[in-house]
Order: sequence, then structure tokens, then C-alpha cells
Amino acid sequence: MFETSHRERKRGRDLVWTLRGMPAPEWVTENWPGSATILAVRCKGRRDGKQIDETRYYVLVERTYRCDTSLRTTATALLQHVRERWSIENSWHWPRDTQLKEDVHRYREVNGVQILATLRSLAMNALRLAGFWSITEGLAALAHDIPGMLALLGWRQPAQALSSA
Repeated sequence: MFETSHRERKRGRDLVWTLRGMPAPEWVTENWPGSATILAVRCKGRRDGKQIDETRYYVLVERTYRCDTSLRTTATALLQHVRERWSIENSWHWPRDTQLKEDVHRYREVNGVQILATLRSLAMNALRLAGFWSITEGLAALAHDIPGMLALLGWRQPAQALSSA
């Protein structure tokens, strides 16, 4: 059995992440061939003034990932990997689902789905590059500012003399 912890203090959070791991028991390896390790990751503390205590469980398989990093690594590296995965979920997937309502739309044509996903990615990247970490704040700031939206994409307004001619 192995264990490690990490304390996170930023953006209204004071959390302790604790990872505990153990070799997969026989009944797990029988049901999930290749299973090597069971992890429990607990996140406990305060987020935005609210008490939280969440535990997530993972089953690791005996294989090498595409990035050539073997799962035979340190507990600290595994905890960092889990935290980075949730960072992606919270900063990319969650805003797409909540602010941009990606899951609400039910497009039937494959091209439409891909085009709209690309436009959402473009919008999120443009807002982040402009300094809006919060997609909601970025959308609110630019909701009625078409020149501001276009400026995010590098578009410059033509000179006034040309537009008044």
C-alpha cells in the first residue's frame, strides 16, 4: 500500500488531496484482466466557503501510456496525474457544457456537429487569450460588442474615412 498528499491553496480553495493505492485484489483482476492497482483519491477542505469531502476511485491497468510513462511510478506522480485530469475537465469540458450549452444541442448532421464544436473551441481560446479565464465573464463583457468580438480574432475596423465615403 502507498499514500501521498498535496495541499492546494488558491482561488478560494483550501484543499488537501490524498491518494491511497494498493495492488488490485484477486477478485478485481479476475473481473478486469490487466488490472494492477486500485487508487482512492480524496479531496477534503473548503471551496468558496463550502466544506467538501469527495472520494474518487480508479483502477489502473498494467500497460504503458502513449507518452511512454509507465504506471510503475511514484504516488506523488500519480496524484499529480489525477489532479491534472480534473484540471482539464474543469477548465475545458465543464465550461463547454455549462456556458456554451454544448450538451443541449442535438445536431443530426456530422458536419454541423464538427463545425459548431470548432467554433466553440475558437470562442473559448479567443476569450482565454484576451485574458478572460471565466468564459461567463468574457461572454458578458462582449455580448453586445461586435467590434470587440471581432478584435479578439485580429480583425481591425476600416478607417472612418473609408466607411463614410
